[in-house]
Amino acid sequence: MALVRSLLGAKKILGRSVTAASTSKRAASAAPKGFLAVYVGESQKKRYVVPISYLTQPSFQALLSKSEEEFGFDHPMGGLTIPCPEDIFINVTSRLQ
Repeated sequence: MALVRSLLGAKKILGRSVTAASTSKRAASAAPKGFLAVYVGESQKKRYVVPISYLTQPSFQALLSKSEEEFGFDHPMGGLTIPCPEDIFINVTSRLQ
């Protein structure tokens, strides 16, 4: 049941972020089907394209929760922004592959 709530929460975050991204200039460089573009970093943001299967992973959901706490649903890059150091993001996602 907790997993279902986590997934619904992740879908809610992404749904609103994707809506915002579709109205931004960055929508022209959309991610391929089955993938999600995210912006990672603390001061300077770098774009990463990750598989949507990451959304079911607890460690990635923790990053999404951090994003929600920091930005709510108003992401400065026009897409989902994850406010963590790039090396931590790479470390977390490299374990998911």
